[in-house]
Amino acid sequence: MGDSRHQLFQQFARDQWAGFHKGIEKEGLRVDGNGFIAQTPHPRALGSTLTHPRITTDYSESLLELITPVCDSTDAVLASLYDIHHFVHQHLGDEVFWAASMPCGLDGDDSIPIAEYGSSNIGQLKHVYRQGLAVRYGRMMQSIAGAHYNLSLPDSFWAQWQSALADEQPLQAFKSQQYFWLVRNFRRRSWLLMLLFGASPALDRSFVANVRHTLSPLDSSTWYGPEATSLRMGDLGYHNNAQASLNICFNELSTYTSTLAQAIHTPWPEYERIGTRRGDRFIQINTSILQIENEYYSAIRPKRTTHRGEKPIQALDARGVEYVEVRCLDLDPFSPVGMSAPQIDFLDLFLLDCLLSDSPKIDDQECSHLDDNFKDVVNRGRSHELSLVDGGGSTNVQDAARALLERLEPLAAKLDGLSDGDRYRQALLQQRQKLEDPSLLPSARVIDAMNGAGQGHRDWVLAKSREHQQAFRKEGLSPQVQAEFERQSAESLAEQEAMEAGDTQPFAEFLAAYLADE
Repeated sequence: MGDSRHQLFQQFARDQWAGFHKGIEKEGLRVDGNGFIAQTPHPRALGSTLTHPRITTDYSESLLELITPVCDSTDAVLASLYDIHHFVHQHLGDEVFWAASMPCGLDGDDSIPIAEYGSSNIGQLKHVYRQGLAVRYGRMMQSIAGAHYNLSLPDSFWAQWQSALADEQPLQAFKSQQYFWLVRNFRRRSWLLMLLFGASPALDRSFVANVRHTLSPLDSSTWYGPEATSLRMGDLGYHNNAQASLNICFNELSTYTSTLAQAIHTPWPEYERIGTRRGDRFIQINTSILQIENEYYSAIRPKRTTHRGEKPIQALDARGVEYVEVRCLDLDPFSPVGMSAPQIDFLDLFLLDCLLSDSPKIDDQECSHLDDNFKDVVNRGRSHELSLVDGGGSTNVQDAARALLERLEPLAAKLDGLSDGDRYRQALLQQRQKLEDPSLLPSARVIDAMNGAGQGHRDWVLAKSREHQQAFRKEGLSPQVQAEFERQSAESLAEQEAMEAGDTQPFAEFLAAYLADE
């Protein structure tokens, strides 16, 4: 069936292919001139973090999140990301936008300010959710940054694809089914992205102060994993005992939303012991395994744009899957915006192949093997001795990676033929070169660059961040783009003020209604 799906796509004509829709959400810390996490509030010139469509914060007040619109090309989405960075760099003053996923200098939990979103009930809900993350996991995790890549295919493709497969269900049901088909294969292969794009093999010693770990010293200020690709995606980053108890099923939409809903409604004893309040102050939304769906950490999520106040599960159940969100990407510290064009093109190719390849349902045994493969590449991906579980046997990681890249060649050629270019074959070639010369892997490049500069993690990333900032500040935005960003900032502040003025319901009542609304 997998080969037949590829053969069906090979028959697509140019007028049947409208390309990909794509967007990027890029996180990054604001830091002071010494490479320490910023203690200042979100710059007012950047607008309201609650309502601005392009510039907000993630878990921490210091952790910016920049959001592109949905674009129809790699060049367009990168141009948008560059524009947002230009505007942000104008308003950071003496602060710097941190270029790496693992954080700058920290001084324990208290040094990491939790994001604030104003006094409206929605704003307070976002803040309380983050307070809950702090009491459940500690704040250190809230200082880690990454890039999320969002991809969808247009309805014109889905109609053609449904016809090619002779499928007769409603179009949206078909789309949801096919996106989960893609997700299952992504889970089987996501280890490859950690090998090719993992770029966080080292961290500042302040991140693991008083924490037991197995890292090695790079210098007096830096710990690293000699064979690691992404400490961000390892146990030092997104890991939690309560979530380890979950068995979220990615086989189809109904099981995915039902298992997530169960987690949101299943109490966890430790969280019950903490409670939801300290005095009159709310410190978590509820005492369940998950407060809300977004608390579940996974390398990929099926997504649907939500209406204000709507829960993600409600949106998915009501309107089906709209796009997939790839969440396991480290920031590329060598790129001024954390991502590059060849990387984005490869992700498109990789994700399309996940859709076109055979994708049986994942049983519990395979699920365990997939998780182990992912963890092994995160922790030891640059070891030539590492083997991955594959079916009933095991395969050397380099051999498995080469086999996956080789199978992408016909698809890359097809996509290039549909667009009269060679960008997909070039993106694929760049990844193959990393396997032939492992010193080209981002995780290896980071260690080599630190050693070459004679700098630890904090000093090297700070220097790289300043280099990017200086380049942005030398170039200006066009007057039209500048004016548009200023308009968005002003309008977002006005919108937040209007929301706060219009909220008369006490937050406790609002939260009770939110939790009761299924």
